[in-house]
Amino acid sequence: MDLQAGQVAVVTGAASGIGLAMARRFAAEGLKVVLADVEEAALGKAAAELRAAGADVHTRVVDVGERAEVMELAETVYDTYGAVHVLCNNAGVGSGAEGRMWEHEPNDWQWAFAVNVWGVFHGVQAFVPRMINSGQPGHVVNTSSGDGGIAPLPTASVYAVTKAAVVTLTESLYAHLKAEHARVGASVLFPGPHMLRTGLWESHRNRPARYAKQRPRKTPYRSLDQWEAAMRASGKEVRFTPVEQVAGLVVDGIRADRFWLLPASEHSDAQIRARARSMLDRANPSYLENFILD
Repeated sequence: MDLQAGQVAVVTGAASGIGLAMARRFAAEGLKVVLADVEEAALGKAAAELRAAGADVHTRVVDVGERAEVMELAETVYDTYGAVHVLCNNAGVGSGAEGRMWEHEPNDWQWAFAVNVWGVFHGVQAFVPRMINSGQPGHVVNTSSGDGGIAPLPTASVYAVTKAAVVTLTESLYAHLKAEHARVGASVLFPGPHMLRTGLWESHRNRPARYAKQRPRKTPYRSLDQWEAAMRASGKEVRFTPVEQVAGLVVDGIRADRFWLLPASEHSDAQIRARARSMLDRANPSYLENFILD
């Protein structure tokens, strides 16, 4: 797909982090941008910044876990602009789960799946049929993660399961679009290759009451700064990928009609090979041993 000025891009989770970086990049390419996010104040700030730079911006407060809100977003966008050319299902949360999997609260799973999996499906269902029917070129980008999308980090198993689901969902979407001979492409995004400074670490601040934790955490939530300090104190190197670099990967991938938006990484490539080898050899998943807790 050739990105052109005047086209319309919709980004969820757009008030900060990767979503805002993608919105900035689309705006710099001359696209009209629709920002959807659950945080109203941050959304307004992001929109003001983009408008000050000359962008054509539309915003809407949306909880992507609620199907009706995503369908209403689509109605508003088509009423405003009449078309959508790029859809980035990017909104995501951590689960807040701790301990072993069998100790997790059901609400930890339900909230993470509502946003990370159902949110993607709601976006697909709300926008893709109209994108196909328009006959115009389009592209869908769904945000996954190396954690789960490649191999799970057992200490964040709920998140990993949701992100693995996003990969399979997007593979299926790709196949369905091809079967329809649609002019709409699909990509799955693995932000990285290093850590990212995003609001994911503080996603608990937006946890809806309907998914509230039913018992207090044994340990307090840890911020990214606290995690980074702990890693450095233990002598482990911490590297970060600028979110602008991720946005550039997305734009380049859309233009190239590339499904796997997976940045080059020796670590990721080694995990992919180890997991594939384990499956082919019908061997136990030794690639998880470095992460298994005592």
